[in-house]
Amino acid sequence: MVAGGQSPDAPHIPVLLRPLLEKVAPVTGVWLDGTFGAGGYSKGLLEAGADKVIGVDRDPLALDMARAWQGDYGDRLVIRQGNFADMDEIAGEPLDGVVLDLGVSSMQLDLAERGFSFMKDGPLDMRMSQDGPSAADLVNTMAEGDLADVIFLYGEERASRRIARTIVKARADEPITTTLRLANLVESCLPRAKPGQSHPATRTFQALRIAVNDEYGALAEGLEAAERALRPGGMLAVVTFHSVEDRMVKRYLQQASGGGGRANRYAPEAPEDRPRFEIVNRKATGADDDELAQNPRARSARLRVARRTEEPAGTIDRKSLGMPVFQGKLL
Repeated sequence: MVAGGQSPDAPHIPVLLRPLLEKVAPVTGVWLDGTFGAGGYSKGLLEAGADKVIGVDRDPLALDMARAWQGDYGDRLVIRQGNFADMDEIAGEPLDGVVLDLGVSSMQLDLAERGFSFMKDGPLDMRMSQDGPSAADLVNTMAEGDLADVIFLYGEERASRRIARTIVKARADEPITTTLRLANLVESCLPRAKPGQSHPATRTFQALRIAVNDEYGALAEGLEAAERALRPGGMLAVVTFHSVEDRMVKRYLQQASGGGGRANRYAPEAPEDRPRFEIVNRKATGADDDELAQNPRARSARLRVARRTEEPAGTIDRKSLGMPVFQGKLL
């Protein structure tokens, strides 16, 4: 998968696949790829020795595209539509490993009709599962203050108030229904991007995508679901593409490994629990020079890996993860 704002025309290359396979080796037993996409991680796991991979994706298009090559792996590859937040129920059996590659897939960015990219004109959609409220629904119906909060919380966009004001004024004349119209509106109220900077609409599009798909909520639930699904010794590998996701995964694993820690330096240190995970790489792994040369999309990617212990699964207070929580009303 890819980070927002990068060229959608780059080839589909699984990010950090080689270091991931090295850190979870040996790859055996039953694995679940919770963000199946174009199938790159599933193929890698099967070729590395997994007996079976359960590929899960919210997007029915991903499942349709996989049918052309799924048969190459026989009954070793099982594909199911669903949200990785429910992976323990979807799997229906103990797992030896779970892989999550967060963010929007290049496959989705490539299709203008999916509405994820500000680089191609298409309907303002952004729904990974292709059902429920779309980005256009949010942009055209949310109160100005709530819209600004979403853009600030989920996009970390400092000009969120100005952008929301511009959107609300424009939609009064005509509903905003296409990606390029929204991108142009955002661009019109921000300074021109300098060479090497991302497109001015990057953070706004990221925020809307996260809100439409409840990505942070799904991540928190998915980490807990992985903990329930993994057998003792099972491996959890998560690839993130921006700081909020990486912070959530890092804090989750710190606390689940009995490290306690503080959400901030003024908060009391959490009591140590019996570790439910052992952290494999204390520092997140990034792409090396060779991978960056082949795949610039890997520049912002970070990999964290942990091994499940024999302790019973538990839960984590969402607030302790540093998870942005929108308090307003989406629709």
